[in-house]
Amino acid sequence: MTTEVGKSVLITGASSGIGKELATLFARDGYHLILVSRSEDRLQTVADEFNRQYGTSSTVIEKDLSKPDSAQQVYDEVNRQGLTVNVLVNNAGVGAHGLFATETNLQKELDIIQLNVTTLVQLTKLFVRDMVARNEGKVLNLASIASTMPNPLVAIYGATKAFVLSFSEALYNELKDSNVTVTALLPPATDTDWFNKAGAENTVVAQGDLADPAKVAKDGYEALMAGKDKVISGASTKLAAAMASVLPSQQSANASRKQMSPPSEKSDSSSANLVIGIGVAALVATGVVAAIMYRNANPLEKAKYRYKWKRALGTVQDIAQSAVKQASDAKSKVQSQVSDLGDEVTSKAQALKAKAKAEQLKYKVKRKVADIDDASIGSMVMD
Repeated sequence: MTTEVGKSVLITGASSGIGKELATLFARDGYHLILVSRSEDRLQTVADEFNRQYGTSSTVIEKDLSKPDSAQQVYDEVNRQGLTVNVLVNNAGVGAHGLFATETNLQKELDIIQLNVTTLVQLTKLFVRDMVARNEGKVLNLASIASTMPNPLVAIYGATKAFVLSFSEALYNELKDSNVTVTALLPPATDTDWFNKAGAENTVVAQGDLADPAKVAKDGYEALMAGKDKVISGASTKLAAAMASVLPSQQSANASRKQMSPPSEKSDSSSANLVIGIGVAALVATGVVAAIMYRNANPLEKAKYRYKWKRALGTVQDIAQSAVKQASDAKSKVQSQVSDLGDEVTSKAQALKAKAKAEQLKYKVKRKVADIDDASIGSMVMD
């Protein structure tokens, strides 16, 4: 635990999901929490919970960030209370599921753009300007694996997240000579209320294995504190991002659309395996092409290729290490369950053995009593 007493973090969308899990990590480290969301009651409940658990103080700001000028109002309120924002977490974000041309509502989509893009930009502009003046500060922006590919059926949401990633990486570069960093967090589909709010609960991805928001938050928090430009949460998410970078865009769009469609009666495992196979083949093909280009390159270009492939190798190694860890954890869990089962079987066997001995003893006692009764009767007859 790193104690950061005296520092403040402003978190949007902090009442649930990834935002609440991030707030938990900051609370553990002693930050003063500035929590922003539409529901003051829910925020106050969260703030009281953190105060009981960690003794942290909180400032609750009720604000609908999908409204114009909401960012300026939050900034003004923070300044009115004399607070300094050392860390800004732009977590709030929503989506809308459906065909853009015929099924989704335009006003709702404009509200999504306002929240996911415009308010995020305004908050970043206002608070990063102060951070640069102090030459100190950190920003965590919630992007998504959706940032890396086209997203049919959630087209506006995916486009906003692509903006967040591009915007964050550009700012990271602009601020590289200062002590202010901007980090983009790219989670996979996560177990939050996002799908219900977006009307996407009846989709393949929503009914599949969703990521733990606490694990996603931990990945983002560690990357933020390390001053990284971005972090992709989860080994499978890293693989999806790597595949999206080499697959034709419409191949990625087709795969994404299947995930955002209702589940079919027929298993989609073959489709998923096909996409993975194509992705691996594409990666191999890319490697072959790169090798040819490297051989014909000048020394400077070769140095660039070595750097790029070193980064790519690092991603592959991360995926492999994560897979090994998951396998090891699964093995340990199975071993633990087997051990527990063995203990339970042994305990039950001992109980059955004891019961059998008791029944045997009871039978012997009954036989003894019967023998005594027979002997008594015989004696009386003899008498």
